[in-house]
Amino acid sequence: MIQSLLIANRGEIACRIIRTARQMGIRTVAVYSDADAKALHVRQADEAVHIGPSPARESYLVGDKIIAAAKATSAEAIHPGYGFLSENADFAQAVIDAGLVWVGPSPDSIRAMGLKDAAKERMIAAGVPVTPGYLGEDQSVARLSAEADSIGYPVLIKAVAGGGGKGMRKVDSAADFADALLSCQREAASSFGNDQVLLEKWITNPRHIEVQVFGDTHGNVVHLFERDCSLQRRHQKVIEEAPAPGMDEATREAICAAAVRAAKAVDYVGAGTIEFIADGSEGLRADRIWFMEMNTRLQVEHPVTEEITGVDLVEWQLRVSSGEVLPKRQDELSINGWAMEARLYAEDPAKGFLPSVGRLDHLMLPEHVLRVETGVEEGGEVSPFYDPMIAKLVARGEDRDEAISALHYGCTITAVWPVKTNAGFLAACLNDERFRSANLDTGLIAERGDALVPVASAPDAVVRAGAMAIVVAAGGCDPYQVGHSLEGAHESGRDPGTGLFGFRLNAATQRNVHLRIDGEPYMTAIEDPWGELAAWIEVSGGTILSGVNDGRVFAITPDRTEGGGAGAASDGAIISPMPGRIIALLVAEGEAVTKGQKLLTLEAMKMEHSLVAPYDGTVADLNASEGGQVSEGAVLARIEPVGE
Repeated sequence: MIQSLLIANRGEIACRIIRTARQMGIRTVAVYSDADAKALHVRQADEAVHIGPSPARESYLVGDKIIAAAKATSAEAIHPGYGFLSENADFAQAVIDAGLVWVGPSPDSIRAMGLKDAAKERMIAAGVPVTPGYLGEDQSVARLSAEADSIGYPVLIKAVAGGGGKGMRKVDSAADFADALLSCQREAASSFGNDQVLLEKWITNPRHIEVQVFGDTHGNVVHLFERDCSLQRRHQKVIEEAPAPGMDEATREAICAAAVRAAKAVDYVGAGTIEFIADGSEGLRADRIWFMEMNTRLQVEHPVTEEITGVDLVEWQLRVSSGEVLPKRQDELSINGWAMEARLYAEDPAKGFLPSVGRLDHLMLPEHVLRVETGVEEGGEVSPFYDPMIAKLVARGEDRDEAISALHYGCTITAVWPVKTNAGFLAACLNDERFRSANLDTGLIAERGDALVPVASAPDAVVRAGAMAIVVAAGGCDPYQVGHSLEGAHESGRDPGTGLFGFRLNAATQRNVHLRIDGEPYMTAIEDPWGELAAWIEVSGGTILSGVNDGRVFAITPDRTEGGGAGAASDGAIISPMPGRIIALLVAEGEAVTKGQKLLTLEAMKMEHSLVAPYDGTVADLNASEGGQVSEGAVLARIEPVGE
């Protein structure tokens, strides 16, 4: 058995591998770039080696540095995880040539499946059904156009060296073919250094079905059943599940047998995935499922297979790489229950799913109800240099409905701030009627469109909860007490005002409260602050956080900008409504000011925001300087009222 292992990866997959290795008594070595110097996987490993600057091309993609790190730490083996160098045959060969154990398939197997056209030709020879299309060497526009006409529209153009949805275009008519081809070739050349493409018949109601296979060095190959990865956005997987809904035993036997034949055709060793495309217009049928490609590595979604089979796939990888026989025969493997995985990303669905990077000041993942695979922690950062995945959320149930309900609940109680996440989007997908009824295909998300994307503005419950918290704080109370006091009051029937340090607001008096939520101004009228509270409230670093259990988190501060009016708290704190830079400081500490007087100007999101005095008084505790960067919720100054 391997005694020491270097993990040539980062983030959640590095932490995942470390966990299993530790359970097996294997010493682990992490590698890290400048950006990952304080990362979770670095601290979890027994030893860590710095391998270069933050960009992956200067660190995680430099094979020589990784091999040198393994030798310097006396590591016996290298596990590539997924992504980066995991499917690089030259790197695999270099590891072997250096006298190290490569935890993965042979370089020849990687090469055999690396180019989609060559892989399909090999699959045809092995009797594995492939999608109708064109795999020829003639890459001229004229030949490809003619082949597309012969196949019949719509057709799919795919880069032969592609992956992750790059270098892929659906074309609906001959008139659009030439432009789509050139665009696909440019993207393929840029992403993979190879502009060759193949053509495939576009499948109606396509479903993405994949089979987990595993081989050892003794000639044994087994499958661990199928996964359904049909819920995708722009060819990127969003939610994966196992087994595939609607899969009958006859179809399962046929597709899994084809996957085993595919793996044996390339003498496959280790964990791999055979990906198929299915025409789901008439349900899943063995004669309407075709080979697409093989991933010669561990998959991101491998936990759902682990959950239904009880197998630790990383442990199997390490055992097989040590020369052991597969731990189980095919007849010893079975499906037990249902599992689902959602990919929690640092991105903002309301802004076109743009990545959202930065410090994770508040991070609450549903670890008490789900299996959570993550490589970050509260106080850490989401770096702009790498994939913005925060965590994989994995649920298991006795059946599909139970798994959906568990995963949906986990997504709704996830809370991350100030980084934005797709948790609300994931919850909406899981709650979608088509998804729940298993009426799946890869176009579901595109067809549902904005219906699955939470609106950018704060819900009324958040606005109201924020206003209540500000009013309570103005009365000398902790805003955090609002939620707890109201919850207890509704259960007991008592007046919740008695639990807030003696603070009361006459219910007959309406009060306008100005506030900012994620930097945007809001105003709401508070008449009965003790009505039902539909949002939760927490305080993080002096900033009020609120949400409505849909995976979204909003930062709330009193509005002290021009027009903010009565939103000022009694303590006179001048709080930055958003991250930005101070471009003008108009007062000095100890200076007398009048209500509404400009104190400073904050530049944020390409706009200027003037912060003003809430009332007549004196500037105290000035914590701002021109040119200084400030975070959201930072106390920049305090105004002491006249007479104090």
